[in-house]
Amino acid sequence: MATRQEFIDLVAPIAVKLRMEGSPIYPSVRITQAILETGGKVNAWNNLVGYKVGSGILTLYWQGDRVSAVTWEVIDGTRVDNVPGDFRAYSSIESGFRDQDLFFQTARYAGVRAASHPGEQTSALQNSGYATDPAYAAKLNAIIQANNLTRYDEEVTNMLEELQAQLTALQNRVAALEGQMALEAIPQWAEAAVNAAVKAGLIDTPSHGSYDFYRLLTVLFRKGIV
Repeated sequence: MATRQEFIDLVAPIAVKLRMEGSPIYPSVRITQAILETGGKVNAWNNLVGYKVGSGILTLYWQGDRVSAVTWEVIDGTRVDNVPGDFRAYSSIESGFRDQDLFFQTARYAGVRAASHPGEQTSALQNSGYATDPAYAAKLNAIIQANNLTRYDEEVTNMLEELQAQLTALQNRVAALEGQMALEAIPQWAEAAVNAAVKAGLIDTPSHGSYDFYRLLTVLFRKGIV
């Protein structure tokens, strides 16, 4: 039987990956929801979030497979056990999470998507009616704290900051290279080609081109293309 940490180690990389790709769900919330919904055990149908069949409309990640199981619900303030339900079955854990993300795109879960921190997101899940348990958010928050799951949110933040820094450095380098390649004045040997290209309406910024730009333009001019 997998330990709690082994379960977390299995789910966390998927939760981080999806968040990096733009999922609205914080990794800490995704992991803790999987723990709460399954007791920290991977079920055979790879549905770790208690996602029921619902409308039954097929998606890119759910092809109609289902499993009947019993669960418990809070109805009119009273817990009712052995409530039958049909749950979606998936080929992988990741497919289940991705299908859940599609579900969270509905207007009902706007608060979940807009949450600015994990605690706000767990409250939004409860307020939007994802579960009937009135203590749902409190249980999620307790699991997050007990297992220090926000470290996975921080991992995503650090990775995104590093990627942004790399992108900025690359943009600066490209700008510098473009600046080095630009010529202050049009070479005399290319003036006729540039004038012809301007007259033909092919270019509207004749100055500050690169050497290769003027050379190509001159070749096209001499071949009668410009």
